[in-house]
Amino acid sequence: MLKDVGFSAKSGEVIGVLGPNGAGKSTLLKSILKLARSTGSVRVDNRSIHDYSAQEFARAIAYLPQDRDVAWPMSVASVVELGRLPYRTAMSLPTEQDAEAGQRAMEAVDVVGLEGRRISELSGGERARVLMARALAQSAPVLFADEPTSGLDPAHQISLLSLFRKLAGEGLLVILALHELHFAARWCDRIILLEEGRLVADGPPSEVLSEARINSVYGCDVRIIEDSSGPIIVPIEAALAG
Repeated sequence: MLKDVGFSAKSGEVIGVLGPNGAGKSTLLKSILKLARSTGSVRVDNRSIHDYSAQEFARAIAYLPQDRDVAWPMSVASVVELGRLPYRTAMSLPTEQDAEAGQRAMEAVDVVGLEGRRISELSGGERARVLMARALAQSAPVLFADEPTSGLDPAHQISLLSLFRKLAGEGLLVILALHELHFAARWCDRIILLEEGRLVADGPPSEVLSEARINSVYGCDVRIIEDSSGPIIVPIEAALAG
């Protein structure tokens, strides 16, 4: 349960939502996305999320959930095409603009060539990238992703994080729930750190991710090594009670 968690965000930011297991990262994202009950207030473009129709909301915010299961053996192309539904009526066919958006999304996450395969036949990492393409195909100005690097090999993890930075540079707001402290330190502009449903810190990675704070929140000792390409956070050992 979240307790008095509040923050504002603007376009062009990459925000990492961090915290140990059970801290409330996924709950925070789902509360903002109207996927979990909340007594709080959430506004997008100074408008309550409850004033948006389902179609309007889908045009405003795209979401990659933590759960990557797909119930139907759909083709990759069909899955990505689902991201364009907010721009179509129930009976309309995909437009050229829809096809272009889907193609750009598949190129961005390196799944071109998989269009004809069933998503149920793909590896976990391939499936994650296809679902990311579906979210990107929505062309929404806000993108939420819950553990987007989970299940990806290192090259695709870095490629995806670079994509998030590129999207933010183009004016998107990107909010990521992450476990990897080193990714957050290098790729996020800002960290929102949660512990047991409470907001512990909110600010630049260099201020939020100190060795002392990580020890306190995560219960493990770390070393932070400054590198020319950014800080490297190395877990040393769990700070177990005696």
